[in-house]
Amino acid sequence: MSSNFELRRQTDDLVYSFAKTYRPDGLTGFKRADRDLWIVFKGRLGWVAWDDENQIVAGRPWNVLPEDQPTDCPPQGDWVSKKGNKSYVYELVHIEPSNP
Repeated sequence: MSSNFELRRQTDDLVYSFAKTYRPDGLTGFKRADRDLWIVFKGRLGWVAWDDENQIVAGRPWNVLPEDQPTDCPPQGDWVSKKGNKSYVYELVHIEPSNP
């Protein structure tokens, strides 16, 4: 699997890029390129967009149960997010990093 992926918002084609890296706590996660937002593996929850400040799930795969998810990278396919009263549907797509 790739160590990079994109979340492509289905309503307006907005794209967020993520790359695998070490978090400040020493664990591995996937950090969004333009902000300090992470997708991490959280045991029973599986892969989630985790809000460290509020300790809540901010996004997750829609059709893949946690026990069916690989532990090395988030599953491709539909993801949903929720922030306040807004929710969005994204497609997570693994990509290969571009060579300089």
